[in-house]
Amino acid sequence: MWHTMILAFLAGVTAANATPHFVRGITKRPFPTPFGPSPVVNFVAGWAMYVLAALLAVWADMPAHPVAAGIAVAVGVLLMGLFHAVVGAFGRGADEF
Repeated sequence: MWHTMILAFLAGVTAANATPHFVRGITKRPFPTPFGPSPVVNFVAGWAMYVLAALLAVWADMPAHPVAAGIAVAVGVLLMGLFHAVVGAFGRGADEF
């Protein structure tokens, strides 16, 4: 069960982190990444993180422990959402983009 919970948590964190990058990329707005803030880089980074999140969800074997997996995903999404809402990417505020 721990295997499922850890991988499901990581899937939630990864999917939540993919969202701002993907959205900024498809709306042609800059957002910081380690590879630069360009919209194309953000779109590709967001897409890659969504693919990774899907793979983590498959590897987690969530049907084996659906309640534990659901809670782990929800906690991962919550924590990454709070990170982006409070700290922001690279510790920068939203007005700096």
